[in-house]
Amino acid sequence: MADVQTTNQSILVVGGGMSGITAALEAAEAGYDVVLVEKRPYLGGRVAQLYEYFPKLCPPNCGLEINFRRLKANPRIRFFTMAEVSKIGGKEGDYDVTITLKPRYVNERCTCCGKCAEVCETEIDNPFNYGMDKMKAAYLPHDFAFPMRYVLDPSIVKTEQGQKCKEACTYDAIDLDMQESRFDLKAGAIVWAGGWDPYDASKIEYYGFGSYKNVITNVMMERLASLEGPTAGRILRPSDGKPAKNVAFIQCAGSRDENHLAYCSGICCLASMKQASYLREKDPESAATIFFIDIRALDRLEDFYTRVKQDEKVSFVKSKIAMITEDEGTGDLLLEGENTQTGEQIRMRFDLVVLATGMVPNRMSADVTGDISWNEYGFFTCDPGKPGIYGAGCARRPTDVASCVQDATASALKAIQSIARR
Repeated sequence: MADVQTTNQSILVVGGGMSGITAALEAAEAGYDVVLVEKRPYLGGRVAQLYEYFPKLCPPNCGLEINFRRLKANPRIRFFTMAEVSKIGGKEGDYDVTITLKPRYVNERCTCCGKCAEVCETEIDNPFNYGMDKMKAAYLPHDFAFPMRYVLDPSIVKTEQGQKCKEACTYDAIDLDMQESRFDLKAGAIVWAGGWDPYDASKIEYYGFGSYKNVITNVMMERLASLEGPTAGRILRPSDGKPAKNVAFIQCAGSRDENHLAYCSGICCLASMKQASYLREKDPESAATIFFIDIRALDRLEDFYTRVKQDEKVSFVKSKIAMITEDEGTGDLLLEGENTQTGEQIRMRFDLVVLATGMVPNRMSADVTGDISWNEYGFFTCDPGKPGIYGAGCARRPTDVASCVQDATASALKAIQSIARR
């Protein structure tokens, strides 16, 4: 049972991505006690899995490191990883919340020496790299993980492998008897910053994701580009490990489609242009083709679009690709569709295809007393007539990192106002 002293002057922030971290910091630095909970073993969310931001193309670790330092330095913030909200009762100014903690099987004595991973022979799919490689079942979630502490996968806890890991640890940091636990807390207001998941591309049957190894998604491309990713930063084909020289980026893969996601996620166009820049930077002989319906690059981001268009080896084709088939002998991919500007039929061959899948909001799964508002697509809506719980970032609408920070700051202020009204 966790020892958490809270009152109805406290603020609960659910979700430890960029939005949740921002909301927690803003509220704490304004003088309020905050409890931050995150279901993953680390803070940073999907931002931690990015290679670079647009439009400056700088690594996300810069901003995350600053925020992690602020978190560690602020005594008003308590944070819990591998934690989920299981129940919310009460009303604005007086919420009763139950938090469930999943066992990490590694306690605070962990020094990240890595000896447990050295003796562990069992491997599991690496979720940080979207399953594109394997990792030890005793693992550090990623090189920049915060908190910097190992995790044991439940599959080895009751096995000989788990015992080997425990015996290898000279700091007595591995606790194979850890159990799921719960604790209750009080909160005056709640910020829901549950983030998003990429749309399941396997549902778009005509694109062959899951059947054709060389069809990947935009989030997977981020990990391919990363030096800490499955290919050490080289853009290689999953089927044979060969360099991808000719890459297609398909916009609106499942988005703006009544059969999948009816809405536009807004950032996919820019994400694909960013990834085309990765490709060109890493291999000057490579070429990228971006198939789009419309390009969404508003205000200051239009300069980024203009810059990418100036690269003669990046082509933009206005088309909704209708089908992808695979050459079984080579693993190459044949794209078919229509150029909607010229009316010409498209039959083009590529080494690798990257699907720009949209954002699906993570909805609240807890047992909640009272009304929570969601729109028809599952995004949190802030109803002025139902104050007390406030959405932030991509839980509220699809948006980029910078806008998430602004939105989370606004949500923290609303949470503070909820408390001040009581």
